[in-house]
Amino acid sequence: MPQALHRFAAGIALLLCCLLGWPSHAWAGVADAPGSSLEVSLITYGPGETYWERFGHDAIELRDSVSGEAISFNYGVFDFDERGFLLNFARGRMNYLMDAAPSDVDQHYYVDVGRSVTRQKLAFTPAQAADLRDFLLWNLRPENVRYRYDYYADNCATRVRDALDKALGGALREQLKARAGSMTFRQQTARLMSQQAWLMLILDLGLGPYADQPLSAWQESFLPMELQTSLRDVKVSDGQGGMRPLVIDEQVLSPNRLVPPPDSAPDLRLPLAFAGLIFAALLVLARRFAPTVYALLGSLYLVLAGIVGTVLLILWTLTAHQSAWANANLLLFNPLAFLLLRAVWRSRRGARASRFADALIVLQLLAVLAAILLHLLPGIVQQNQPWLLFALPAWLGVAWITRGQHRSPPSAP
Repeated sequence: MPQALHRFAAGIALLLCCLLGWPSHAWAGVADAPGSSLEVSLITYGPGETYWERFGHDAIELRDSVSGEAISFNYGVFDFDERGFLLNFARGRMNYLMDAAPSDVDQHYYVDVGRSVTRQKLAFTPAQAADLRDFLLWNLRPENVRYRYDYYADNCATRVRDALDKALGGALREQLKARAGSMTFRQQTARLMSQQAWLMLILDLGLGPYADQPLSAWQESFLPMELQTSLRDVKVSDGQGGMRPLVIDEQVLSPNRLVPPPDSAPDLRLPLAFAGLIFAALLVLARRFAPTVYALLGSLYLVLAGIVGTVLLILWTLTAHQSAWANANLLLFNPLAFLLLRAVWRSRRGARASRFADALIVLQLLAVLAAILLHLLPGIVQQNQPWLLFALPAWLGVAWITRGQHRSPPSAP
């Protein structure tokens, strides 16, 4: 997570404070306070500017109303020094950690960089507040502090949500599961990453059908801002047979000073369809008027298609990235593209493709057709229309220039 170094520093600061003794009463106050003295709040931090901050962040704040001291508990820390960290990251087996720090220390970074900070005070009974505190302290023990991170199903926001729900006896899950979410994982990802267009396209290309399933509000609360919004409509028992709002007070501690993400995901269909048509036209024109440019352009496309297909295949078969499994874009871009490189350079001289290359091109066109038909079948959820619209003209252009019998092109200067 983007806040890893900040969180590590905050943890060290808290440890030093406890060892030095002068502010240690704050930690002891939260740890030992009766439930009647504990105030529970959800702290939500808005999206940041860099791509790893675009999803936002959150924390549970426990405040001792007697001493006025507060501790924030969050689940967004990872350890670069962990053995095999980069390999585990690539394989989708990332271990994240829980952390705790004084709230003012925890929030200082977000205020400085212009990210919004919002506190929602929650209507917890004394018993529920004490249960939540005990669970968080148990979770903070060295033997319990790590967890297996998943972008959508088990992250810093879902861990906060689950801890709150556990203390509330399942009331949060029951109500949020009954509500439909507003977007899919894919749409939320594209919306939040839209300011980094290159990364948005890479993520959209790499997401499989898992990212397009309809979500409940419970699932959509993998995003801190969605969890914040959902809590406003949750009701809990008032202890007298009635119901009351879970959020009893909401306060913006620091306003957002950054460009906010859009409210909806961008529609990629027209831009990618246009890009596919432009590429096909350039390929055909270059084949006629600039054979070397044509060969380089065609080779670039085939190499990129082969690399993309190889990565998609690895993500599906060799990693735990569930959101990338069974990706139909493998029919559009796959490692077989590497085998067509020779045919492109042969066609530069006016030669027809070999029978082997002919068979590969036919196979690729059939794969594109299968991807289109697969998308039209009922029950298929993967929303990869933009890539279908890009790949169809691109592959038709490659097929036209490599399989047809061409006149010899003009001699290159």
